[in-house]
Amino acid sequence: MFEAMIDPTSRPSGGVTPGARAPRPATLHGMVVGLLSNAKQNAELFLDAVGELLAAEHGTADMVRRKKLSITDPVPAPMLAELSAACDIVVIGVGDCGSCSASAVADGLAFEAAGIPAAVICSDAFVASADAMANVMGESGYAYVTTAHPVAPLSPAEVRERARTALPGIVGLLTVPATAAA
Repeated sequence: MFEAMIDPTSRPSGGVTPGARAPRPATLHGMVVGLLSNAKQNAELFLDAVGELLAAEHGTADMVRRKKLSITDPVPAPMLAELSAACDIVVIGVGDCGSCSASAVADGLAFEAAGIPAAVICSDAFVASADAMANVMGESGYAYVTTAHPVAPLSPAEVRERARTALPGIVGLLTVPATAAA
């Protein structure tokens, strides 16, 4: 049974303000990373690999892992509040179907509105769903990272390679571009 559903015909609610973007740090060094996975196969493995790479290559300090129980529902308010209080940045994914891609974008926008920089990861087969959710929420052009579809049937080694390939885009979404930071 659904506790909450995203209505693609409605305007933003729940405190999501169109155009709201959290300020970006110049570096991820010392940051606490929130990893918000959905219930899709390999989502947790993908985000764990991203978290490990962020720590090894960008000096993040810690990770807070959470898993949504539904691929279609928005991040529950208590989980949004918990991650917003405990984390400096959040990585969300993996949108590997139409409804979970839309939900991931909605979650990214909710974190941004809460003041937490977010990077959303969706598979490239579902950019239409992700873009549609961004448009419905008044965020046409919302940037997220894509990875090749599908993610669910990959081996652990293939998932880690996908995470490595996605890492530059994730870092780019979470930080101020080098020219802007200078």
